[in-house]
Amino acid sequence: MKNILLICRKELRSYFASPIAYAVMSIFGLIFGWVFFNASRDFMRFGFQAQVMGQQTPMDVNDQVIRPLLGFASTITLFLVPMITMRLFAEEKRTGTIELLLTSPVKDVEIILGKWAGALLLYLCVLAMSMLNVALLFAWGKPDLKPVLVAYLGLALQGGCLLAVGTLISTMTRNQIIAGISTFFVCLLLWLLSWFTAYDSGAMALVLNYLSIVTHFENFAKGVVSMKDVVFYVSMIFFALFLTSRSLESLRWRA
Repeated sequence: MKNILLICRKELRSYFASPIAYAVMSIFGLIFGWVFFNASRDFMRFGFQAQVMGQQTPMDVNDQVIRPLLGFASTITLFLVPMITMRLFAEEKRTGTIELLLTSPVKDVEIILGKWAGALLLYLCVLAMSMLNVALLFAWGKPDLKPVLVAYLGLALQGGCLLAVGTLISTMTRNQIIAGISTFFVCLLLWLLSWFTAYDSGAMALVLNYLSIVTHFENFAKGVVSMKDVVFYVSMIFFALFLTSRSLESLRWRA
């Protein structure tokens, strides 16, 4: 555990020592803030219009503002995850420090978990920026807290899954650009699987739909914690990191 924490701290420090962390957080903050402004403005406008027209139907800030916002945040991660993971192992291979890392008295699983945990912490820091906007809704309104926390749990699990996939791809090349582009397209494929099978009810379509990360985030977005969705994300993380260990082992033998 000590080695994992040391590697995690080193990775997190390296993110903030380069423009990566600031670029990722700035991009997410600007996009999410702009969408938050428009969503909250439209919510207030529709509320005033409903009062003027004498409509008594209550407006739910959770369903009409927070849920779409956090769903949009899960979409933005498709573009941010490749930026976070592309350098994890590709940069080590490019600079030649991968040999030092592989010959150090540290187990492969500790290296992988440390790097993945460092990437996950940066991802959580990015998500924390959205909490500042959501906190304004709690300051001026009365949203339900539980669905919000469940949705953020879903975002964390989904992000951990995609980061594990990106970590695997980063071990396969020494070029950060190739690692980033490949990670984006694989994550996009996992995202679009549910769209490809939307109008098909065959056995293969059901399997592909189950593998879609969108399918398993829907319950979290509604404020529902389903064990099958938690198991899916945890299993995907474990499987991707297991393949990463095999890829790293092959690098060790080739070295």
